[in-house]
Amino acid sequence: MKKLTMTLVTVFVVMALSAYAFAYGPGMGRGHGGADCYGPDRSVLAQLNLTSEQTAKINALREANLRDTKPLKDKMYSKRGDLKLLWLQTNPDQNKITAAQKEIRALRDQMQDKMTAFRLEVIKVLTPEQQEKMKSFRMGRGGGPGMKGGPGMGGGPGMGGGPGMGGGPGMGNRGNW
Repeated sequence: MKKLTMTLVTVFVVMALSAYAFAYGPGMGRGHGGADCYGPDRSVLAQLNLTSEQTAKINALREANLRDTKPLKDKMYSKRGDLKLLWLQTNPDQNKITAAQKEIRALRDQMQDKMTAFRLEVIKVLTPEQQEKMKSFRMGRGGGPGMKGGPGMGGGPGMGGGPGMGGGPGMGNRGNW
């Protein structure tokens, strides 16, 4: 009887965790993940009836953007780890924490500048009709000034499990762009 109970509990826990994972859909999760989170959502682009030439140009732009932003993302990841370690100190040093946060904000600003340039380049590839159609998708799905429908690079000031670069709605691959 004990084995049956343990088996059922294990199955229930696995199913509960699976449901949570599937709730976010495909992709690499909520933080900065796959290529889709760094540009127009591919499902939106698919509805624009792009020519093969437009698709090739947008894919080249996306790859170039990913190459350009990877060092920034890597550095930001490292700086966030450093910041976490600063917070875990027995006596956290406010000056060091503030300096680390400023560095992270500077990296975030650089990434956002690159994202803006990338998005503007993608728009140049589209015809006026496709641009209008894409605007209608954005307006219908809660678009706004932020990437992926979120308010900027993250949902708020958090650094880890809360809103912001790690767990907020801003840079994840949910929403349109």
